[in-house]
Amino acid sequence: FVFQMQMLDKFPMEGGQKDPKQRIIPFLPGKILFRRSHIRDVAVKRLIPIDEYCKALIQLPPYISQCEEVLQFFETRPDDLTPPKE
Repeated sequence: FVFQMQMLDKFPMEGGQKDPKQRIIPFLPGKILFRRSHIRDVAVKRLIPIDEYCKALIQLPPYISQCEEVLQFFETRPDDLTPPKE
């Protein structure tokens, strides 16, 4: 959500703030409320919409898809290389 807000602030025209028809930045799938016992189910349900969001994001023109915010968003983190065993 924070990343999405950064993108909309940085690219207001591409985010459709002046004209919704001009929006090219994809919509972020909405949050889903869940109980602790449903964490995995929710993650699985969100996998496809978030995957589609990421694919749409990197297909945008280079001035957006290769901006610092996008590069940082997709940057590998230590937890990605050695994820928790839970």
